[in-house]
Amino acid sequence: MSTSDGLKPEVIEGEKPHRTTSHALKLHEYQETEGYVVDAESGENVKVAKDGHTRLIPQPSDDPNDPLNWSKRKKHTILFIVSFIAFLPDYGSATGAVTLLPQAAQWNMTPDEVNHSQVGNVFMLGAGGVIVVMLSAYFGRLPVVFWFLVFATMTAAWCAAATSFASFMAARILNGFFSTVSQAGGLMFIQDMFFFHERARKINIWASFIVLSPYMGPLLAAFQTTTKPWPTPFWVYFAMTALGLVLTIFFLKETYYDRTLSIPEQPSLTNTVSSVTGLAQWKSRHLRNTPSQACWRVFSVLLKPVIFIICIFYLLTFAWAVGINTTLSMFLGPQYGFGLKQIGFFYFTPIVAALLGEISGHWLHDILAKQYIRTHRGHFEPEVRLRAVFVAMPFMIVGLVLVGQSLQRDWHYMATSVAWGMYVFSAMITTVAVSSYCLDSYPEASGEVSAWLNFARTLGGFVVSYFQVTWATAQGTEQSFGIQGAVCGGAFLLVLVLVVWGKRMRVWAGPLGFATV
Repeated sequence: MSTSDGLKPEVIEGEKPHRTTSHALKLHEYQETEGYVVDAESGENVKVAKDGHTRLIPQPSDDPNDPLNWSKRKKHTILFIVSFIAFLPDYGSATGAVTLLPQAAQWNMTPDEVNHSQVGNVFMLGAGGVIVVMLSAYFGRLPVVFWFLVFATMTAAWCAAATSFASFMAARILNGFFSTVSQAGGLMFIQDMFFFHERARKINIWASFIVLSPYMGPLLAAFQTTTKPWPTPFWVYFAMTALGLVLTIFFLKETYYDRTLSIPEQPSLTNTVSSVTGLAQWKSRHLRNTPSQACWRVFSVLLKPVIFIICIFYLLTFAWAVGINTTLSMFLGPQYGFGLKQIGFFYFTPIVAALLGEISGHWLHDILAKQYIRTHRGHFEPEVRLRAVFVAMPFMIVGLVLVGQSLQRDWHYMATSVAWGMYVFSAMITTVAVSSYCLDSYPEASGEVSAWLNFARTLGGFVVSYFQVTWATAQGTEQSFGIQGAVCGGAFLLVLVLVVWGKRMRVWAGPLGFATV
């Protein structure tokens, strides 16, 4: 029985079809030695985009249930839901950056001690993501999102209802683990639904929700806690998480689709209840990865040199974003005499900066890609995605240095605001660049690369949050933030290594050869 792409896998009832690496390469139209061939040759029998020459990568099947064939409205509805759910973890996490002040007063603790609950939450945002993609490789995308959101909603309510620091900290840690589901696995949905030439812009949308979220949390929490008790922002977070759960139940769809199977062999996912809860995916689990394969996928990706290197770069550059955000209220109060309302207004800066980064990235990433394709006879290499980091890095380094200078030398708070905005603008551009690079390098590992990038981001923030205030107090903000800028400059050397030798590393390491793509 032939598939839409001409492959003829032998399928035995109850067993997983045999797949080889060549299947993955064919499905993704990608090879390490040749890169992507984006422009279709005249007369070539392939499906192309509306412009008449851009090859659709991967080639969609003839099945209307293939997510690549879904309508734009359906695709973008799912993209919005996934992005909104990805917005929730950092929103809820950073809400604690403001509430720690009244919490410290209530529990007779220092703000830095209360901040430990936030640090635990941040760490679990990364660790939980690794588990998310393992489960998704075995059960499918949709049921993992549903069940994780169920527990995220319950633990969000627990955060708001906690009456002691021990209870609050336990709730925050568990909420971090479960709420990260779409933040860690978002690239899976983008990879499943969109073609190669569309992905950078879709990643830009998804990433903008993630980068915006840690600033929206403190902004709204600051205004709420001026007139309401500190649990109020967490009840709002609970309501938002519950809304994400409702949207998932009624509108989110299973996007995993195996194009090595013919249309009659595709599992039936027409029943909403069984599809959302995972009963339908459980019946077809033999068509995906075994438990051991699902676990090994995650760790085998990190063994690829380019993925490991880019995760180190991302950890060293984004860590300061989390560190600044979780501790800034401790700087602004003593420095400028800001109360909760003034701190809330201050968070408009990174929000505007992230939006400017999203708008700029909407064009920048495509311009860089199209320029390369035009000058290389329709071919594209993943390392081209990293050229956007060249644009972003000056803003990152200068922004961090100026934040430290401004706080140390008592400059006007607007100077601190602009400097912080420069860094956030750069972080937005960088996030899309590294995400696109990893996805283009290993498209069959969309969930795995997403999880490790998320883990790198949160791990860096977890570590920095422990010593950010102490470091600045001991050595001064000028020196501490100056060192942070220098670390980002040093990390940029890793990007240069990948730009020059990244392709050789990918060819040397070879494809992943997963059981499913």
